[in-house]
Amino acid sequence: MGVSQVGDTPESDAVATTREWVDRVHSLLGLHATEGNSIEVLRNGDEIFAAMLDAINNAERTVNIVTFVFWTGHVADRFARALAGAANRGCRVRVLIDALAERKLDDGLVSVMKGAGCDLRWFRPFTDEKIPQLNGANNRTHRKILVVDGSAGFIGGVGIADEWSGNARNENEYRDTHLRVRGPAVAGLEAGFIDNWADHNHSGFDPMSEPLIDMTPAGDSTCVVVQAAAENGSNDIWRLMITLIACAQHRIRIASAYFNPGVQLSQELINAVDRGVSVEIMLPGKYADKRFIQIAGEASYQRLLDAGVVIRTYEVSMMHAKVMTVDGTVASVGSANFNQRSLRHDDEANIVIFDPAVVQVLDEHLDEDLENTILLDPAQWAERGMLQRVAERVSETVNHWL
Repeated sequence: MGVSQVGDTPESDAVATTREWVDRVHSLLGLHATEGNSIEVLRNGDEIFAAMLDAINNAERTVNIVTFVFWTGHVADRFARALAGAANRGCRVRVLIDALAERKLDDGLVSVMKGAGCDLRWFRPFTDEKIPQLNGANNRTHRKILVVDGSAGFIGGVGIADEWSGNARNENEYRDTHLRVRGPAVAGLEAGFIDNWADHNHSGFDPMSEPLIDMTPAGDSTCVVVQAAAENGSNDIWRLMITLIACAQHRIRIASAYFNPGVQLSQELINAVDRGVSVEIMLPGKYADKRFIQIAGEASYQRLLDAGVVIRTYEVSMMHAKVMTVDGTVASVGSANFNQRSLRHDDEANIVIFDPAVVQVLDEHLDEDLENTILLDPAQWAERGMLQRVAERVSETVNHWL
């Protein structure tokens, strides 16, 4: 009796493609992906803050949070009181905020957290016992990580501030994406927090006091956490972006709050178009929160547009998401923007997801965003005014820092 053979199915092709991506990232970045994770996509403040606060309010043992933005307001008040509540219940609560936010966080909220027993610290303060600390002053932590009880983690682009409230309905409500993570990948998020917490080796970091992460499988997603620290030259996030672009076969989608890719990343985007890949980029429009940084990115638009890269600007509110999807198969979400500051100067953390089902959700959200965008026309952009061109030339003198 002959043995029948079943050929490849679309499902088996998808599994093989996903595995190829996993192996490629492992080979080029040396980072091993974990299986058995649950990844939930959270869109905009209403969903993101509710999920994060729920996790904090139900914490039983530990809460670790590192963030670049923790600014006085209604949202900061809710988080400060939730963190204080966890500490009052007996949880070990550690709060690490980049020192740039110190002037934007009310002393009263600091007192609420510290008074309850939260261990609150500033990342790389500019003075130490009134002595200026200039070494590393330009290198901040831009990470946004929350880990609760070693079993649930959050990562993405959202800051703890009123600007992220709501659901991106108007110019007062930022558009952003965050993820809730369960499973072995939470260890990567915890490592990102600890990396910053132990900065400068004088934090009192004690490995034996750190609880083990719950490695119990929680879902079907394969993913890896990529951390980047300020370096001279490329870092892991830069290499990740190069890898995703250079190896894409069909479609690249990028949403970024700040866009200043530099020469090589720009060329990789153009190379992708030349080999038949659709490259689509969505960036802030008229509601960009930092106009000078936006201009630095606009200096690269003409070259990209002429090559066939599609650029759209989001016109409802500030587009603050940091999302990249490739070929409907792999995605990167986190704190890193597509700019020189994220790729050279700041500590960042992204999670790479090798799961077409999660990527589909991210792509669907980006599809819905398209309804609120303007498509840039290469010919019209070429006719921009002299004032704009001069501003672009000026920004190019400092774009290494932006």
